[in-house]
Amino acid sequence: MSPLLAELPVDRILKTLRTRRQGPLLTIELNAPEQGNAVNDAMLDDLLTVLDGQDPAVRVVVLAAAGRDFCLGGDRVEFSEHLAHDPTGSGIRASGVRAQRVCDALTSNPAVTIARVQGRAIGAGFALALACDLRVGADTATFRLPELALGLPTAWGGLLPRLVNEVGAARVREIVLTGRPVRAHEARHLSILQNIVAEDALDAAVMTWAEPLLRRSAAALRVTKTLLHSLTASTRLADVSALDPELMAAVVAEVHHTGRSHPPG
Repeated sequence: MSPLLAELPVDRILKTLRTRRQGPLLTIELNAPEQGNAVNDAMLDDLLTVLDGQDPAVRVVVLAAAGRDFCLGGDRVEFSEHLAHDPTGSGIRASGVRAQRVCDALTSNPAVTIARVQGRAIGAGFALALACDLRVGADTATFRLPELALGLPTAWGGLLPRLVNEVGAARVREIVLTGRPVRAHEARHLSILQNIVAEDALDAAVMTWAEPLLRRSAAALRVTKTLLHSLTASTRLADVSALDPELMAAVVAEVHHTGRSHPPG
């Protein structure tokens, strides 16, 4: 049996990430636990560096996170700095474009992408997990979209159309409008997660999925993922997620003078 993810040696350290590679298995670990792995421009750039430069031999990509929580959302300090530099939202718009590219790179990745979720996945963290093909969470994991309470639209990385496609419009409407937490067992029922386990069993659960995939033909995986992605896309004809950066920037510029602008999550 292959070693657990935590036993694989770190092969690359970036500013906000660590990667672990063993043959066709690549683990990308968000590595800013002291900030709750909050998403900032440096993290988005690091993710793009790894995903855009991914070895074609990789068959499985695991998105994991160090520390107690998977990701607590956007970096509030950087968000405020972007606004201070340009209240019209140009910095926020540029960050949104990066976010869209990262989430698209996970969704359309030729390898199978697996999100390993512990603790809280809020806002942008929710979006990163949802962009993956398979998602396993600890039985104590929670998901939340607090954007409306922060005076923001739910427009980051194409989250909303993905969520509607996976969960269904009526339930998503309730989750988004109330901003309430979705706990692990409900998340599995809604297909936000496809499996839940005790936190100390997360690596084993990931490997249960990964090991058979690692034996598959890379070409067969790539084509199958393309087919699945195409079938999913056919149900998203009204997907306007490309407008997410513009929508976020527009709303932030409008509400900036109220002093209630916050990052997604």
